[in-house]
Amino acid sequence: MGITSSNKQIDVQRIDCDGTLQVTLGLSAAPDITSNPTDIVLILDRSGSMAGSALANLKLGVNTFIDILSESTGGAPDSIGSGSRIGIVSFADTATANTQLITSVADLKAATDSLVAGGSTNHAAAFEKAETLFDPMSSNARVMVMFTDGKTTAGPPAAPVAQAAKAAGILIYCIGLIGTGGIDVATLELWASAPPASYVLVTPDDADLEKLFQDLAQNISKTGATNIVIDEVISPEFMIMSMSSPSKGTATMQDVRTIQWKIPELGVTANEGASLSFRIRHITQQPGEKAVNEKITYSDSEGNKVSFPDPKVTVECAVVVTPESCPEPQNFTVEPCQDSVVIDAGDTYLESAGRIVQLDVRIKNVCPGKEVALAVLLSEVEEGGEERQRGMKAFTIPAHDYPGCRDVLVRCIKFVVPEDGESQCSSREFRARIIAHNVNTDYECCQQEISLA
Repeated sequence: MGITSSNKQIDVQRIDCDGTLQVTLGLSAAPDITSNPTDIVLILDRSGSMAGSALANLKLGVNTFIDILSESTGGAPDSIGSGSRIGIVSFADTATANTQLITSVADLKAATDSLVAGGSTNHAAAFEKAETLFDPMSSNARVMVMFTDGKTTAGPPAAPVAQAAKAAGILIYCIGLIGTGGIDVATLELWASAPPASYVLVTPDDADLEKLFQDLAQNISKTGATNIVIDEVISPEFMIMSMSSPSKGTATMQDVRTIQWKIPELGVTANEGASLSFRIRHITQQPGEKAVNEKITYSDSEGNKVSFPDPKVTVECAVVVTPESCPEPQNFTVEPCQDSVVIDAGDTYLESAGRIVQLDVRIKNVCPGKEVALAVLLSEVEEGGEERQRGMKAFTIPAHDYPGCRDVLVRCIKFVVPEDGESQCSSREFRARIIAHNVNTDYECCQQEISLA
């Protein structure tokens, strides 16, 4: 069956400017379908949210899948060959077996083309109906391909049904379309075979569906994969922080942006999945939606066609203000054996014109053992008497332990007031307001006791 899926996913959708995220690459592969007959049930979402282009593109994808399987299995015209079979199950409020496991291409396509969107989304019923199509007496490998565009809105949770199917030896792939109902990727990963990165594919664009089904069918027809080499180069806006050991094969960091993953063989004798995870950090100060990787290449000895998704993360950076530019450098040279040099460095002008206002405040009659909360508000009085706020500071003045009440001098309360484009030589009028009060007190609220007569 060759490479049956290839995936790349990230663990978060938003990070801070210097935040990190985990990237996971996944592959799955299976033996040649012509020598390993396989029964495949395509489980297709026809709920109301699939109306329009989503359902149309799903039908194109499924029909392409059927055509490729027919051609690759070497069956008679209009037939699935080599002992393999395909069945169609569709679901909305309930699930329907649109066909049993059959080999007729015409009947499979007719069943697919007859689908009409409408109703809720009952995933549990879909898995249950699909499992009834398999013959427990057959020696064929068993595969489910679940396609859906939304969360469960009818019926019980589907996870127990999917888990039971996997325990019975059924391989489960999940293809998710981020439609109007939304997709819970974590739930798809719970349904799918392990490792999830190898068996879950998600796309935001229904135009991608035909390509996803096409790639899956093309790779199913090949025999596993050997001498796999994957070169992953992440975007220049990120750097690799760490890398875990892959579940299969070996991986090495070529530099802070490049990883090479080699797998000697995958899926040659049985269905297999492999995954590799690594953590990256955003290293620039530019916010926005960022593609995680710059490029990724795949090769193997069998010539499997493999493409990986291109996940994007939203980077949120704080506002950065640079009030002053760096000064222009003055270059000069000191010759060999020259002990001193005299240069003309040109003109230098005073920059960042402004004032520093420093206030001393005397708080009167502060009693011993009393902390004081002090606030200073500074404003500038402009022409016409209008005030412009310039700053506010608040302090806690520690208590003193002198025997009686006394004045406390608070010194060096500083405010910075830029010139705002005016000449530094002009006079400026300011106004300060001071608020102070005791923080602590020996007052205790009385506790009233209630007596019953």
